[in-house]
Amino acid sequence: MINIVIIIVLSASTATLFVNTKLKGIIALSTVSVIGIISSYFALKALLGTSYSIVMTGTMLFGQVPIRIDALSGWFILIINFTIFTGAVYGFNYMRQYRERKNEITLHCIAFIFVQFALLGICAVQNGFIFLLLWEVMAISVFILVIFEHDKPDTIKAGINYVVQSHISIVFIMLGFIYVASKTGSYSFDAVADFSKQQSSLAGTSLFLFFFIGFAIKAGFVPFHTWLPYAHPAAPTHVSGIMSGVVIKIGIYGMLRMLLLIKTDYTTIGYIILIVSTFTGIYGVMLATIQHNLKKLLAYHSIENIGIIGMGIGVGCIGLGATNKWMAILGFSGALLHTLNHSLFKSLLFYSAGNVYQSTRTVNIERLGGIIKKMPKTAILFLIAAIAICGLPPLNGFISEFLILGSLYNWVFSANLISLIMIVFAIGGLVLIGGLAMMCFTKAFSIVFLGYSRNIDSDDIHERGFWQLLPMYMTVIFMICIGLFPSFFLDALQRPVNLFTHTIVFNLNLLKVGSIDSLQIINWLFLGFIIFILVMIALRNFINRKNTIEEGPTWGCAYGTQGSKLQYTAGSFVRSYSKLAKPVLDIEKKEVEIDEVFPVRKHYETNPYDKIERIFIDKPLKFLSRISDVFLFLQNGHLQRYIIYGIIFITGVICLPLIFEKILTLIHFLTDL
Repeated sequence: MINIVIIIVLSASTATLFVNTKLKGIIALSTVSVIGIISSYFALKALLGTSYSIVMTGTMLFGQVPIRIDALSGWFILIINFTIFTGAVYGFNYMRQYRERKNEITLHCIAFIFVQFALLGICAVQNGFIFLLLWEVMAISVFILVIFEHDKPDTIKAGINYVVQSHISIVFIMLGFIYVASKTGSYSFDAVADFSKQQSSLAGTSLFLFFFIGFAIKAGFVPFHTWLPYAHPAAPTHVSGIMSGVVIKIGIYGMLRMLLLIKTDYTTIGYIILIVSTFTGIYGVMLATIQHNLKKLLAYHSIENIGIIGMGIGVGCIGLGATNKWMAILGFSGALLHTLNHSLFKSLLFYSAGNVYQSTRTVNIERLGGIIKKMPKTAILFLIAAIAICGLPPLNGFISEFLILGSLYNWVFSANLISLIMIVFAIGGLVLIGGLAMMCFTKAFSIVFLGYSRNIDSDDIHERGFWQLLPMYMTVIFMICIGLFPSFFLDALQRPVNLFTHTIVFNLNLLKVGSIDSLQIINWLFLGFIIFILVMIALRNFINRKNTIEEGPTWGCAYGTQGSKLQYTAGSFVRSYSKLAKPVLDIEKKEVEIDEVFPVRKHYETNPYDKIERIFIDKPLKFLSRISDVFLFLQNGHLQRYIIYGIIFITGVICLPLIFEKILTLIHFLTDL
């Protein structure tokens, strides 16, 4: 199976070089579909209890390479394949506007194929060396996808930012594998597990933290998140959906895999992950609420939802440490289900934003408005995804967030004073995240889709075609199924969760724990309420079909004219919140004070900025820049001097080892005396 997949990837990538632009897209779409079908078959078998395992011949450098798809790998492989497929279908139609960029399209299609291959390989491989190679392939491929519009300076800057921080992530992961390999002589995951069993709990915790930092950078945990709000908006929309849907989730997979391998103090690790995750969720949604760029707003919500997933993992680890079976089950179930849910509604939100961008050529919320009149399908799909991401019934986000809340409430029964403080902090964080998310998406939907149009020609706005909407419909159907039939997906989660809890839960009904049996009833009641409202609207329209309905302008509060100037802007909508959050957030204002009785046209602008980025990224870079400025005299433009620099460098490389050898000889001589 592995050889077949490799042959398909290499053959498709080669064929892409020699065909026209349309065929490039068809080859990419067909390739990810075939690979998805093959890998999903083994993933489904793993979820049903039959793991797939082979051992590939290795080399002297890294030994044999075990390939294994267990229940955890299977769950992530299915998520990856669905999101990659919908992204490929959407991207096939989205990229038609760039068909004249033949070379860029070629690289884009090849990189798209390799991203899927690398992600699936990371989930299946059981060798640290190959894991790192695949991680590098993923990082470089995503970098190529992000910088598609490389003629834009901001895109290049975002791409470089991403690739630099991705390699910092690789460094931490690599240090963990190299340390184990130096002690055991093997890069195998089994060597990691065997080595950790022989170490103390403190040593295991320290080793896990190295891996945690590396995976946290990729996942976008605060304070390792600063690459994410730039890469997502810079990339083409389908790439943004895939990055948010599955690429950052591979960091979550890495954390979970290391938890299975490394013997550690689960309670300590759980508290660390829970605190970092709660702060990540709160900080992400706080920054999302004040954004004016629609894609950047969605990027910060990815950080928020990574925090929610991390909270589930943290509570699950604490449950393992406290031997609280149901706390661990609910925590890991909520985290894994929210990983799937977030990949669905966040990719749908990005696809909706892409539709808006293609019609208006902007994602600046301040310039948008009234789009629902021209793009009703996109507006409804965006609204459904917004309801889901806010954790409201009857959609899928409600299920997974309720599971995580259930794990926190279950913790109360075995909590001491410190634990109770942590519970209050975590539950309060989830409540705050949910409230701010609702405010943020109320702002986004109302200002982008409702009201009057702002600063754009509404005649150019039109709905996207069916084939571009098709992957969005597929995603919505999947979201509704999770919301209305959660028991099916919770049953599918039992084997992945059982890897962590080591408890046979197949005969236990998760839906009967902690009032979770009410989830399905609540969602069906909400669905019934929505259907009732729609029936009433249809009935009213039917009754009034022959009546003459007079239409007139909406009352303008005594203003004689109506227009977008009387509407809320993105900044004014959250002005009160911005004042309250000012000590935490960094908002730059550009305004001119009004001091005339009849003022002329004035300009007011707010630019939100990430305070953590300013402290941990900008200031260190400025410090390094000042140091490097001292050596600017070396860059003087004289070719002769550059040649001298090269000669000095080569001489140093040759002579320094000899000098060090003489110094060591002298030291040994003096020591003998």
